[in-house]
Parts: sequence; structure tokens; C-alpha cells
Amino acid sequence: MKALAAVRPRSICSLPPQSLPKSQNLRSQRFRIKEPQSEIQAKQEKKGGVMDEVFLNLFRKKMVEEVGWDSGKPGYDGLIEVANRLMLKSPTNSHTKEAAVRILRSLFPPMLLQLYKLLIAPIQGGKVAAIMVARVTAITCEWLMGPCTVNSVDLPDGTSWNSGVFVEKCKYLEQSKCVGICVNTCKLPTQAFMKDYMGVPLVMEPNFSDYSCQQFKFGILPPLPEDDATLKEPCLDICPNATRRREFTRNINVQQCPKA
Repeated sequence: MKALAAVRPRSICSLPPQSLPKSQNLRSQRFRIKEPQSEIQAKQEKKGGVMDEVFLNLFRKKMVEEVGWDSGKPGYDGLIEVANRLMLKSPTNSHTKEAAVRILRSLFPPMLLQLYKLLIAPIQGGKVAAIMVARVTAITCEWLMGPCTVNSVDLPDGTSWNSGVFVEKCKYLEQSKCVGICVNTCKLPTQAFMKDYMGVPLVMEPNFSDYSCQQFKFGILPPLPEDDATLKEPCLDICPNATRRREFTRNINVQQCPKA
């Protein structure tokens, strides 16, 4: 028996890697070939981040040109500081809104806006333009607002269009922590820009309780200022400006955001 044990070949597990059967080597090679796919996927996912950075830098550049001042902070934090400076610089809310509209206009070639309003906006009573803008907004504005989805909205005439955009949690509102910044640098200017320069009515309904923009409704006219509940919103508890006002006035119950 000892002699048989001495001549018995070693098990496959004990063989060196170069002595493995060809079938096992092939399986190992196939496994190794799959590894670069993860790198390709990572690069593809990174493209979204690169484009987000491009959009952020372009928007911030235009805002800095309007304000005449830039923050020392990088990225999104710096953008919010520039937006806050825009509010502080403007003597009235109307001036802030007009400045924000100019920023939005500067992001587009003038001829593109004119052609869209002239040629696209009238098609099917505005339906085509509203649906197109909703999809473009959901695709290109996540860097600013966060995850977006296109959904259906009910029009006053009883019909429904897939011209809505729902924002799960608005990053711009959450980071700015200010009703006034949301209303005067985003909601009102965007509504005015879409209607006046692209021919697409829009109403935006931000939710200040959970920082979500409940709904973008392209194709629907916004309410008159006196009927817009958003303009009657109180200051947010987390708003740094509201905190300073409370400390100065010793009034805890601020009934309405003075910047809205």
C-alpha cells in the first residue's frame, strides 16, 4: 500500500496554475475578460457627472456675470452663495426676477428662442412644445434640482398632457434654505422666461414642507400674483436670513417671507 501511495499522482487542487486543465484555464480567461466591462460601465456613468459639471459651470458663469461677484466656494455651494448675493444686490424682488430672466436668456442662442416660439409653440395648441420642454427639463436639469420624472398634468379644459415634471426633492431649495431665493431666482423668472421667450406657459408649485417641487406644469398659465399661495409662504425655520431677522426683531412668528 505504501508503494501505491508513493506513485499515486497528486490531486488536481495541488497542481500548479500552469498545469490546470484547458477547460479550467478557458473559464478563468473568460472571467478575466469580463472585468474591463465594469470599467466601461463606470466611465459611462461618469459621463453624466461630467455633463452636470458643464451645466453647473455655465450657469454659474452667467450668474456671476449678472451679479458682478463670485463666491470663493467651489461647485454647488458657491452657486448658492452667488444666488444669495443676487437677492441681496437687487433693491426689489422685481429687480431680482428681471435679473434671473436675463441669466436664463443668456443660456440660449437668441435665434433659437425666437424660432421655438414662432415655429414650435403654436403646434397643436402648444401641446408639442410643452411636452418637448418637459422632457428636456427632466433630462438636463437634474444637476440643479435633483432626480426628475416626466408625468401627466390635467389642463383646465379637461384634457391631459405628458407635460409635467416632478422633482423628488429640490436640491436648489434645500441648499438655499430660503423661500425668497426659490421664488425670485427660480419660480417666477422661469415662469416668465418660458412664456415670454419660448411661448410655453408654465406654473411651478414648490412644496416648502419637504423641499420638493411638487410639479412643473408646462402648458398651464400661472395664477395671478394675488392668487398665488406660494407668495404668501412664511419664512422657513432653517432659513439663516429668517433666523437673523427673528433675533433682530425678537419676533418668532414671521407670517410671510419678506423676500417672497
